[in-house]
Amino acid sequence: MVDELAVLRDQIDAVDQELVALFARRLKLVAGVGEVKSRQGVPIYAPDREAAMLVKRRAEAVAQGVPPDLIEDVLRRFMRESYASEKDTGFKCINPQLGKVVVVGGAGQLGSLFAHLLTLSGYQVCILEKDDWADAPNIVAGAGLVVVAVPIDQTVAVIEQLPALPADCLLVDLTSIKAEPLAAMLKVHQGPVLGLHPMFGPDISSLAKQVIIYSEGRGAQQYEWLLAQMRIWGARLQAVNAEEHDQAMSLVQALRHFTSFAYGAHLCAEQADLSQLLRLSSPIYRLELAMVGRLFAQDPVLYADIILSSPRNLDMIRRYHSRFGELLTQLEQGKREAFVEQFSTVSEFFGDYADTFLKESRSLLAQANDSRHYADE
Repeated sequence: MVDELAVLRDQIDAVDQELVALFARRLKLVAGVGEVKSRQGVPIYAPDREAAMLVKRRAEAVAQGVPPDLIEDVLRRFMRESYASEKDTGFKCINPQLGKVVVVGGAGQLGSLFAHLLTLSGYQVCILEKDDWADAPNIVAGAGLVVVAVPIDQTVAVIEQLPALPADCLLVDLTSIKAEPLAAMLKVHQGPVLGLHPMFGPDISSLAKQVIIYSEGRGAQQYEWLLAQMRIWGARLQAVNAEEHDQAMSLVQALRHFTSFAYGAHLCAEQADLSQLLRLSSPIYRLELAMVGRLFAQDPVLYADIILSSPRNLDMIRRYHSRFGELLTQLEQGKREAFVEQFSTVSEFFGDYADTFLKESRSLLAQANDSRHYADE
């Protein structure tokens, strides 16, 4: 039996080597695609092309007796790698007549990411940090775009201290709150103004499929070029009113970060054995624990600023705390039927999204389970 397995394993190894060679060939072709896209100004993310290609490959997989989900998983992972490599070839410059770009806080993580992307797009980028503030009037002179990328608690103050900008200069911020910074920019600058909120961290390999929220300020025609530039980077743009944005972020960011923080703090207070929890966990709990642990691998000041950025965030957390207490009281009183009734009510609220999230989570859980290597535990 050992000899028989050895023969089969050798054949599998040979096929795997062929796959590696095919992967290398595909990556070379992708590099060529990236160069063409760069010259022609084509966005690196083409959703229609991606969807059509996956439909064809899935059908071909079925015809050959291969699980279509397997092929889609492999191709999606490949496309993620492709998007990351395509950005290395640079991007077409949408507004070559712009003049220089000044990134205030460009030495920070998010500021440096945007400075890098703008440089790859052919713009002359200058960095303005706090030590350069005495020379700020000279640095912003002739600027066509000024991007404010400083910590949340400093954003409005920095905007208010900006020197006079050229009349046609586009003023932009990258803060995770929008109403106050947008109002401050509109007050200090009479030219075009745009609020941006990148919904990702600075460690991403590509902007493909990443969401950037924008809140309109002033001069839509004068900032359309920047929206087009970000689309070329692969970003998905979502237009949202500043007030609506801030209300949504109370749920999307502040409450989510706080609940992760609270759960992590509880595990710490209980002195939970994390290695044991991982050994005993289901894929879904491992994924949940990973999302909590991810929070504590990052800058605590950033998350404190996000949560404390608006009184509405604390109001939202307070309401959550109140509902948590109400539901706990039901359990303490043994009201099983009340729990089931509440569960059904929430299920109706989610509607079709519940089934959508169930399908999406299955894929994530499968990936989380695949990544486990029990020998390390």
